[in-house]
Amino acid sequence: MGTGQYPVKRYNRQLRDLIVAGRANPSFLVSHELRLDDAAEGYDKFDHRENGWTKVLLRP
Repeated sequence: MGTGQYPVKRYNRQLRDLIVAGRANPSFLVSHELRLDDAAEGYDKFDHRENGWTKVLLRP
């Protein structure tokens, strides 16, 4: 088993197309939705790996 950065550039277009076609729904990954004004606080919680903070969606 290895760890490290996921090769996003290799798959991003294919995944985008699946989402647009309605064949994939990644919203279950999002643990929190925050206003852009709260981004610094959210980043801090995510960066410190606080329990329950998996992925954060920022809304302007």
